[in-house]
Amino acid sequence: MLKKLLIALLAATALAGAGAAEKKLPPVEVYVPHLCLACLDWAEHLRQNGFSRVTVKEVDDLAALKKKLKVPEDLESVHTAVVAGYFVEGHVPAEDIVELLREKPKAYGIAVPGLPRGAPGREFSMPTCETGCTMLDSQTAEREVRREMFNTMVVYKDGRVKVWARH
Repeated sequence: MLKKLLIALLAATALAGAGAAEKKLPPVEVYVPHLCLACLDWAEHLRQNGFSRVTVKEVDDLAALKKKLKVPEDLESVHTAVVAGYFVEGHVPAEDIVELLREKPKAYGIAVPGLPRGAPGREFSMPTCETGCTMLDSQTAEREVRREMFNTMVVYKDGRVKVWARH
């Protein structure tokens, strides 16, 4: 009985180790025109969500890099990242990147166009909204939008662009 228990324990430990190896995420290189807090916050969001190797590099000609990676102009944001051969444009949530890496579509990459408020790195230390609603800031006379709904788009190699995830 003790021998069976020991074998079961060893098998469970081996499976747990295999699961941990599967969860190891590849390195991410983030390219920025200049360092800004939103880009650094996004890089930290990735680190907190399992991407342990995230580097941020300033580049002089980010437009040339975006063109080389085939980021469509209408999907551009400020920073561009590269992970496992895909581009990741803008403030893409880590879970969308993990899904991309798991599914491995024939795509150039994914993008969150512009700078939507509430996207990772664009939270402005505000409370989160679990229902995805638009929150208004009652502290300002203009009732400023504090969180916007946004989509992560996927750019396929055949030219199609589709919604990858909604937030």
